Amino acid sequence: MNDIKVRVKDLSLRYGTNQALKNISMNIPEKMVTAFIGPSGCGKSTFLRTLNRMNDLIENVTIEGEVLIDNINIYDKNIDVVNLRKKVGMIFQKSNPFAKSVYENIAFGPRINGISQKSVLDEIVERSLIQAAIWDEVKDRLFNSALSLSGGQQQRICIARSLAVNPEIILMDEPASALDPISTAKIEELIHELKQDYTIIIVTHNMQQAARTSDLTALFYLGDLIEMNRTEIIFSNPAKKQTEDYISGRFG
Repeated sequence: MNDIKVRVKDLSLRYGTNQALKNISMNIPEKMVTAFIGPSGCGKSTFLRTLNRMNDLIENVTIEGEVLIDNINIYDKNIDVVNLRKKVGMIFQKSNPFAKSVYENIAFGPRINGISQKSVLDEIVERSLIQAAIWDEVKDRLFNSALSLSGGQQQRICIARSLAVNPEIILMDEPASALDPISTAKIEELIHELKQDYTIIIVTHNMQQAARTSDLTALFYLGDLIEMNRTEIIFSNPAKKQTEDYISGRFG
């Protein structure tokens, strides 16, 4: 097993009085794909957003417990949240490229981080688009609007935009749920390639996708972590009846 990149200890989260996560503890290894599955509203996306403090943006949230990335508690009051979100990139369910050219979408993050030299930006843009497996499709359209691309291409542009700032962890919240089967297959292939260099954590409602893409799978239900193990064990020999029931379609 690879080294542990993220350690979560007794994490609970409430929206007002509603408890969305209950004492979650887990270890997430680096340079592997970890999938979170479970029925809608079970806490998996909420938990994903605790890993880069996106829940800070929601009013009336209280969070207890620890999230350690490289053994540093990201909820420590001295943490620079902007730097954290550079290190922990996020890809959303609905692709959200900026209304700018393909080039400017990718160069945006590096520019904010003070890179202005055109040759350096050119290199970052090309590298990120190659890594996101979309360079060949857009290399002659770099100065066209990213919004003119197909949904699957837009999602890969968003992945390239995230890669441009050199993250270490990539969070993906149902990244293919709005895409057609061919685009979905491309995203899944891309996930497989990216784990050579990045720690990837994916929320998916598609169990076949979890089985195909992930090394580890965690099942959430009503804010609890029911079970987490290697994906092949979760799908072939789960320890908990609840896991077996969910995977066999008896509930959820």
